[in-house]
Amino acid sequence: MTKVSAKAASLRAHFEALGALPVETAILQPAGTLLDLYGEDIRGRAYITSDALRGEQMLRPDFTVPVVQMHMERGADPARYTYSGTVFRRQEEDESRPNEYTQVGYEVFDRAEPISADAEVFALIASVLGDAPVRASTGDIGILVAAVSALETSDARKSALLRHIWRPRKFRALLERYSKPVKARDVLALADPFEGAGPEIGLRRKSDISQRLDELRADQEIAPISKREMELINALLNVREMLPFALEQLRDLAVDLPAISPAVERLGARMIALKTRGVDVNKLEFETSYGRSLMEYYDGFVFGFYAEIRADLPPVATGGRYDALTKQLGQGAEIPAVGGVIRPDLLIELERAT
Repeated sequence: MTKVSAKAASLRAHFEALGALPVETAILQPAGTLLDLYGEDIRGRAYITSDALRGEQMLRPDFTVPVVQMHMERGADPARYTYSGTVFRRQEEDESRPNEYTQVGYEVFDRAEPISADAEVFALIASVLGDAPVRASTGDIGILVAAVSALETSDARKSALLRHIWRPRKFRALLERYSKPVKARDVLALADPFEGAGPEIGLRRKSDISQRLDELRADQEIAPISKREMELINALLNVREMLPFALEQLRDLAVDLPAISPAVERLGARMIALKTRGVDVNKLEFETSYGRSLMEYYDGFVFGFYAEIRADLPPVATGGRYDALTKQLGQGAEIPAVGGVIRPDLLIELERAT
């Protein structure tokens, strides 16, 4: 057994001792499920193959999706799971980063006490990292989702912004675009935009193009997002402080952005729950934008632990809340869920360095 395997087995055994049910998932996962969740973007970071009977298959990019599927089919309520195994990620920009590595995870499905479950997962991950020199960063994507959902603009524009929350550059570009009047497009003023067009080529039909043109015509009539709302969204995105001070700033913003108040108060309750579990919240970083480049299923509390002495390393552990994912995979059923994963290989590197 390698050192990484031994460390993974030790972490998993620890989670089992705390009552988590050990589970296994197949290395090959149906690609259709993940493509439905994340769109074609996931092809850029996953290994995809095909099977004559099962169609497109994907080497497991993480454990959360198959664990959620398993739980929604036959899981108890509440439930706690643990697992360990290899995940696979394509690396196209940095050849020094591994394209396969081991993850050990802990997942909690709990309808009754979601805030307590957030604190449980974070505190447990922190405790098993022990004396490793790491700093923790946290965020809450639910606050930004609440703010965007309340913007005084069309449902189509809000949907586009919500869809790209996990792509910060695209989100910013859309936000800037929606804050300005739409430039008139000559093609939209034509009585018959297809006059003189050639034959239909490709997958898009004439009806698809007509529908898109109708959407663009409707978008031309939408008033820009106001300067005041833009200022508030920018102020929200710029919140980056130790947790107690960040909470104060967010409560101040909630006076002018009342839609975020429930999410902000959940953050306050979570801070109390973390303190109850022995977490020093005065040393806990909070950033509203944190987690927006992680996996797209996170929709609430998010966290990561980073090596203080090795800034070049990826996060040693990450996690967060993914309630919406359980609804997407539960065929109408849903349950609050939160989890976290640890990279035992990175933990070993840090232990060697100290």
